[in-house]
Amino acid sequence: MLASGSPRRRELLREMGIDFETVTKDGINEAFPDTLNVKDVAEFIANVKANAYTADLKEGDILITADTVVVLDKEILGKPKNEDEARQMLKAISGRKHKVITGVCVTTPAGRTSFSVETKVTVRALTDDIIDHYVSTAHPLDKAGAYGIQEWIGLIGIDYIEGSYQNVMGLPTQRLFAVLSTID
Repeated sequence: MLASGSPRRRELLREMGIDFETVTKDGINEAFPDTLNVKDVAEFIANVKANAYTADLKEGDILITADTVVVLDKEILGKPKNEDEARQMLKAISGRKHKVITGVCVTTPAGRTSFSVETKVTVRALTDDIIDHYVSTAHPLDKAGAYGIQEWIGLIGIDYIEGSYQNVMGLPTQRLFAVLSTID
């Protein structure tokens, strides 16, 4: 089971050839302690999401939960609340390097494994026109950091990545496959 509303995560699991159903619950509190290191936030939230489903697991079930954050310096850029905030985020990452960290939790009735993967992304300088075009034609409000690497902004604005491309999309497929391969 994939506990996520993310179309990108569903697409990646399908491309991996994994047969799954999608489940979602409203009202999961994704707050995290202020004292938590930014590199641990995504994995913490993935575990919080898993906790919301654990009681519903049956024998043979495998639950995948995930969360992705964008970290610029030591600040987390989550999903923007509106188009103005999306523009601000895109201006903040313009011409700079940031980190994308995805935390994943794989839970079965027998136990849980969680991990996080970090990818460094360098964005070229983006003009106001480029940012305005992207915000008005894409859906930046459902993406951490207000962008999708697989979308137009990624095609024209990403100079360089260090690490997993799929991780930036929201699911580190290579590491997930390795973990799933260990489950009986």
